[in-house]
Amino acid sequence: MDVGMLQMTPVKAVGQIANVQEKTSDELKAQKPFSEFLVDSLKETNELQKNAEKMDLDLAAGKVNDISQVVMASEKAQIALNLTMSIRNKAVEAYQEIMRMQV
Repeated sequence: MDVGMLQMTPVKAVGQIANVQEKTSDELKAQKPFSEFLVDSLKETNELQKNAEKMDLDLAAGKVNDISQVVMASEKAQIALNLTMSIRNKAVEAYQEIMRMQV
């Protein structure tokens, strides 16, 4: 199992934030757009779900010696799914709020 799939991004110090503001437009264009970030995140969530399901089947077949790996895979998949659903719900809320605005 790949432990590096769900890594936390370290918090940047105030001095590093100032450096981000100094990036040129070429550097900003080279960054990944939000839509690609979203698609990649959905793919990663899907892979975690598939991995957890495979490990559940392997556990049922008696192929897994350490049940903690199965539990960890299931929890990672559940957390990723909960985060994905929260992001979706917030996006829907934001869209509905924009639609309620009077022009």
